[in-house]
Amino acid sequence: MRRADRLFQIVQILRNKRLVTAQELADRLEVSPRTIYRDIQDLSLSGVPVEGEAGVGYHLRYSLDIPPLMFNADEVEALVLGSRMLQSWGGAELGTSAQSVMDKVYAVIPEELRQVLDGSKLYAPRFGPREDLQSTLDICRKAIHDHQYLKLTYQRADEALSQREVKPLGLFFWGHVWTLSAWCELRGTFRTFRLDRMKSVDVLDRCFEEQAGQTLQDCLAQMYSASPDEIPNY
Repeated sequence: MRRADRLFQIVQILRNKRLVTAQELADRLEVSPRTIYRDIQDLSLSGVPVEGEAGVGYHLRYSLDIPPLMFNADEVEALVLGSRMLQSWGGAELGTSAQSVMDKVYAVIPEELRQVLDGSKLYAPRFGPREDLQSTLDICRKAIHDHQYLKLTYQRADEALSQREVKPLGLFFWGHVWTLSAWCELRGTFRTFRLDRMKSVDVLDRCFEEQAGQTLQDCLAQMYSASPDEIPNY
């Protein structure tokens, strides 16, 4: 990556996050922290409003209006594949949104990149209708966003049915199966539910607040046997 492109990327990253450490920037841009320190200094001297210090992190003092970097061919194909994966595996609403994103990208990229978009040979097919992808995924996703309880009728692997009231925390895609990680009120602990085994999903007229020991971070910490502070924010 050219240095000018790297400086531009640093500004773009700082625009999108509140506080970023030199190590995070170095990992993202595949350079050493010392290189990042020099880049930050040069950006500051050129008038970019970078604020912070080594070992703590950096941020922009105010929003900076910089036109976005134009996509290259690999980035366009990555967008195409991501869009096709979402249209096949991301639920009805996210699939529609993915197509809308691609329509907007198509409208602004130059002609030579439109040929890359039109000519991509990367696909993510799904065969046959699936209720978990047509409606259940969207229901769970909205409930997570709105912090609303869900009532599930769930079929276990042994085909036994049970009803659960849960706090939905996060959705995970495992290649062809989505799972919901949630705090189960019945068991008083975290549980994982496959969306394709949910026989019914109802959004209850009750909301929940984040509670220590019952958050997504706590769930991930349990999954990875780490403390909540060691789990990255998703």
